[in-house]
Amino acid sequence: MIRVGIIGGSGLDNPNIIQDAKDVEVTTKYGSPSSLLKTGKIAGIDVVLLARHGREHTIPPTFVNNKANISALKEIGCTHIIATTAVGSLRKEIGRGDLVIIDQFIDFTRRRDVSFFQQYESHKSIHTPMAEPFSKQLRELLNQTCEELKLKHHKSGTVITIEGSRFSTKAESRMFRSWGADIINMSISPEAILANELQIPYAVIAMSTDYDCLFDDVPPVTWEEVLHVFKQNADKVTNLLITAIPKINV
Repeated sequence: MIRVGIIGGSGLDNPNIIQDAKDVEVTTKYGSPSSLLKTGKIAGIDVVLLARHGREHTIPPTFVNNKANISALKEIGCTHIIATTAVGSLRKEIGRGDLVIIDQFIDFTRRRDVSFFQQYESHKSIHTPMAEPFSKQLRELLNQTCEELKLKHHKSGTVITIEGSRFSTKAESRMFRSWGADIINMSISPEAILANELQIPYAVIAMSTDYDCLFDDVPPVTWEEVLHVFKQNADKVTNLLITAIPKINV
């Protein structure tokens, strides 16, 4: 049976897209997830919605209990995870409101618990492959659905995840682009790492809301701008989810 976990990011914490919705409290050995899990259905498919930063957006990125979040979705039976996130663009061609179906990440976090594997068992090392951290099947489905819905999107992109909660300096923004990053955010790592460790197919719908502070001819990003652009374009993400999820195959 397919059950899809949806991790809602900034601006998409509690959308009214689920039928037969009910809240379920789950506690894991890593603690409680960021929010109650909202279970229900989208077009007959079982889904579970989790608000990454809490339903009132009270949890800063560095302090999200990612291990509890991913573990809770695993425990409740999620077979796939689709995450949503707001990102800053490091490329002029990725405009405000554009969607990016991420295919790579760079982890520039420093204070986060990045692995379920805290020790090796019976002298057996565990090193999770991470060459392709996002599910190819889910990414293809999301890209196909973007085309079907005529949503402006980018079929791939590299996100760099920074610690936050502050935004970048201009020097950092330029450095990140020189490293090959196309977009920047504060949430995808270690979320992607942990999903891969538990072998849950994981993909991300990123929405570009700003240009960080990279370009001298564009005002630097503000939190108010991020929320404004995301809320203006949130229907794109919800329509994409509603249309794509029923097409997921095992």
